[in-house]
Amino acid sequence: MTVERKAPRGILGFPTAPLDEQGMIDETALAANVEYLIKGGLASIFIACGSGEFHALKREEYRTMVEVAVSVAGGRVPVYSGVGGNVSDAIELVRLSEELGVDGYLILPPYLIQGEQEGLYNYYKAIVEKSELNAILYNRDNAIIELDVLQRLVDEFPQIVGLKDGHGNMELNLELIQTIGNRLEWLNGMPFAEITMPAYTQIGFNSYSSAMSNYMPHISKLYYDALLDGNEQLANDIYVNVLLPINRIRKARKGYAVSLIKAGMNIQGLPVANTVRPPCVPVETEHYEQLKQIIEFTLERYPVEQNEASNL
Repeated sequence: MTVERKAPRGILGFPTAPLDEQGMIDETALAANVEYLIKGGLASIFIACGSGEFHALKREEYRTMVEVAVSVAGGRVPVYSGVGGNVSDAIELVRLSEELGVDGYLILPPYLIQGEQEGLYNYYKAIVEKSELNAILYNRDNAIIELDVLQRLVDEFPQIVGLKDGHGNMELNLELIQTIGNRLEWLNGMPFAEITMPAYTQIGFNSYSSAMSNYMPHISKLYYDALLDGNEQLANDIYVNVLLPINRIRKARKGYAVSLIKAGMNIQGLPVANTVRPPCVPVETEHYEQLKQIIEFTLERYPVEQNEASNL
């Protein structure tokens, strides 16, 4: 089997886990979510990850979400699944994902434990060595690998094609990227990554996960292109008038990083209710109305182009 050792690059799509009235995965709504992201121009689909409420999925629901994403994508863009938890579960999810036809997987932080660097090395090694699928590591929370460990892992495993950073230690990021260079793709995975992307592009991160793209993909693309093209005026205008106001709402309640996405999709008429699983909470009416006003203002100020509108 020949595997292209290349991580997705650009704006990375992270679908939600739409729930029906019985609280089950709504496959039709999920398919619409994935299709919307692809038609919106996103470079890849990362299914059953943080935005997809990985923490709250049963195994059969995980299978369903991966099956839907792979089917809808149909090879148009690569599909990566989320794996993690204890080592045995993570390996089982890798094998299931491989069976279902994904292109790779993102390793989410292990539960709770603060591991030593050698422990994190063994955690990643135990998972990655079980499959030839491409793997992306994730620096976040209790799993922050440093240069020596990352260098060992990439030297030993060609399957490792990227590092996603959700930690925000720019000194560490510079050390990693300056030493390892283009051996990996560097992905900005900070909460509401658009907020920090101006700093990340300056040190070599050309890709990021976009929650906002679930309901305004044309804004994600407009902003991303402005950053890469050096259009500081447009990038700053979007930053001040759209991103910061949304981010203020997102920070108002714990768990809004997930539920605010669904609220935005609901406002845009996508078939996703403003429902999440505990411990996340749905968006409160006051914040929902604030988000609705921001979206309406944004669409008036930066309307979707006609050719884009026909795709969405």
